[in-house]
Amino acid sequence: MLKFKYHQPGTAPATLVVPEGARSVTPVITLIEYDAETLTERKISGLEELTDCVQNQKVSWINVDGLGDLDLLKALGKKFGLHPLALEDVLNTGQRPKFEPYDNHFFIVAQMIYRDATGRLANEQVSIFLGKNFVISIQEEAEKDVFDPVRIRIRNGKGLIRTGKGDYLVYALLDAVIDHFYPVLEEIGEAIDQMESRIFENPTKTAFRDLHDYKRSLLQLRRMAWPEREVVNSLLHDENGMITKQTKVFLRDAYDHTVQIMDLIETYRDITSGLVEMYLSTVSMRTNEIMRVLTVISAIFIPLTFIAGVYGMNFHTEAGRWNMPELLHPYGYVICVGAMLLIAVGELIFFRRKGWI
Repeated sequence: MLKFKYHQPGTAPATLVVPEGARSVTPVITLIEYDAETLTERKISGLEELTDCVQNQKVSWINVDGLGDLDLLKALGKKFGLHPLALEDVLNTGQRPKFEPYDNHFFIVAQMIYRDATGRLANEQVSIFLGKNFVISIQEEAEKDVFDPVRIRIRNGKGLIRTGKGDYLVYALLDAVIDHFYPVLEEIGEAIDQMESRIFENPTKTAFRDLHDYKRSLLQLRRMAWPEREVVNSLLHDENGMITKQTKVFLRDAYDHTVQIMDLIETYRDITSGLVEMYLSTVSMRTNEIMRVLTVISAIFIPLTFIAGVYGMNFHTEAGRWNMPELLHPYGYVICVGAMLLIAVGELIFFRRKGWI
């Protein structure tokens, strides 16, 4: 599940602290510069190689994989005029997806979802800066990157991405993050469909535990998808001129995707809630069936136990004519057992006609 991370109370604003677990990761920086006619893509070792990328009219996409170099992040912020509070949010992973406008750039936080090594749902924070001629994306690591389709489109020159500006690139990155919800939701949907018959046929504790895990996963997806919709909506209503009208048309499509994702999540949550009720009802019905069978068996043996108890008492047959003279009958045992069988069969027929069994 998403975990909220924070500084120690009383820490000064804009304090940059490298997250635990990221200090041993050396950041990898890649630069892609392109326009309608040209494309340059390379890895860079230092910010001094970014001298001319802002002065020209090309779109410069700087991607940083890793948060282990604090000096690099500070230098990046100084070079491109990134706000210190935005840089602080970059390092505070686990942020709620959000959009924050500043004087000379926009800052966006998004959450990528994926399956970890154990198969559980996990997320990675992506921070995006949009400036006049540059886009900076900062990821926690490179292994779960979902931006390869965007890179392929840039390399192949397909679509409008090569003729668009940085705002269109930001749309493409957000769209890649949002669309990555669909495979995860499709997987969960198929699992929930199988879970319905599984719970109906065999409502075990393992099935109920799996169902609870799906509910937790859907809750986590909702916590990420809902604010993603707010981010896209904020970009749609930008009045600073950073987002062009042409890009807003595509952002509306991304907004529709977030609405569809939220509808799917809510639908699956309703289904899982219904499956929980079905599980409880099925368990209750099976318990009732067991109790009914046990009750029938007990009802059958009550008169039989009474007869066995009566004839199990000690009587003196010579004391009088009413002192259980049938104890001396030569077929007394056979008659007693036969009477018990007739009583048991009669009770079964009676219960059957009543519909109790």
